[in-house]
Amino acid sequence: MASSLLINIAELLRRAGSIREVDRQIDASEFDFADERIVAGSKVDVGLTLEALTDGIVVHGTLQADWRCECRRCLRPLTGRAQIQVQELYQAVISDPDAYPITGEQLDLVEMARENVLLAVPLAPLCRADCAGLCPQCGADLQSTPCSCSGEMRDERWAALDALKTDESQ
Repeated sequence: MASSLLINIAELLRRAGSIREVDRQIDASEFDFADERIVAGSKVDVGLTLEALTDGIVVHGTLQADWRCECRRCLRPLTGRAQIQVQELYQAVISDPDAYPITGEQLDLVEMARENVLLAVPLAPLCRADCAGLCPQCGADLQSTPCSCSGEMRDERWAALDALKTDESQ
């Protein structure tokens, strides 16, 4: 299957300063994210400008993708839309270690877009900054349900040290 982000850059390579716009909505499956946080069947919005330089092409613009995960404290489902500002360099002869390679007269933007989207999607988001999370003893959601568990949790593996501590205080 031909990539929707395989761009012919022959004209750009001929004249430094040339500009080409790329505005597309591409199915998330084309990027092969292999990440459950990216909403399957959703579209990734691509709005990029390619600008020719004397030694390569600068790609800048925005990528947008829908994501879905759980709050890291209370496990409530969360959804959002990542908006990523990108500015990347492509070069035929790599002089910048962060540059992507130009091969022939085609520029494949898929890998660059894939990497930027994956880096922008939150790894462990919170539903809100003061999320109380789950009770470690009974598992109650502390945001909506008060729990009657004792505040002190004891780990039996430390019982011998706890006993020494109480002997010292007497």
